[in-house]
Amino acid sequence: MNIKNLQLFLHLSDSLSFHHTAQSMHISPSALSRVIQRLEQELGQSLFRRDNRSVELTMAGKKLIPVATTIISNWLSLKTELNSGSSLLQGKLKIFCSVTASYSHLPAILTAFRHRYPQIEIQLLTGDSALAIDKVLNDEVDVAITAKPEQLSTKLTYIELDHIPMSVIAPTIAPPAIQQLLNQGPNWQTLPFILAESGPARSRANTWFKEKKISPPIYAQISGHEAIVSMVALGCGIGIAPDVVINNSPMSDKVQRFPEELIAPLSLGLCCKQSRHQENVLKALLQLF
Repeated sequence: MNIKNLQLFLHLSDSLSFHHTAQSMHISPSALSRVIQRLEQELGQSLFRRDNRSVELTMAGKKLIPVATTIISNWLSLKTELNSGSSLLQGKLKIFCSVTASYSHLPAILTAFRHRYPQIEIQLLTGDSALAIDKVLNDEVDVAITAKPEQLSTKLTYIELDHIPMSVIAPTIAPPAIQQLLNQGPNWQTLPFILAESGPARSRANTWFKEKKISPPIYAQISGHEAIVSMVALGCGIGIAPDVVINNSPMSDKVQRFPEELIAPLSLGLCCKQSRHQENVLKALLQLF
């Protein structure tokens, strides 16, 4: 039993979703299952009841929660006491990311950072990820979580966090006009598409169009990715969006994917200006990686 395993258990006991915990804590679902199985073997008790549809805490799982919380709290308090020099670091860290990244990738980073530097103020700005690079270059923010552009400025440092697959999606229940075109192969050339207005996701979509040798009608060009899934689910057209956005959308059960249509994945990472590496707050953040 170790601290990391207990943190994974506590996160899972709150989310009751192996998928969401694995994604938030940057671990594969199979590795998360092995961690929980090891905890159950060490305790000799099942911690969760799980099937294909739901995850529930057992009585043993509920009893472990306060114990695990106390152990982690005591451990972090000891680390803070022993590393009192770092806890004196003060200042503000301004971060920019998309709404999806704010709950898919940012929480794990902020949790680790706040444990080491609790006195630093975090200011979070969310918006279209295509704007992230310019906001960093213009010093509007200190750091951004963003997809890596085709051409990365030499003024920037980029630390890769994850690879994000992308998918072509259609409404599960499509309007008759769209359903007819979907039944024809699908007929990509005449299907209306909903795409990101700009950025790496739009570049991936354009590359796919070239590979397919098609020039379909564009129904809408969206700032950000979240609205793409909603518009597709509502039957407005076909979309191309990152899987992490699709998976976390409240409309995810109303869209279908085309797994045979391969689109190059996005590289998601942390981005900041090289010229600011030695600033105390940024330096402290970069040391986590």
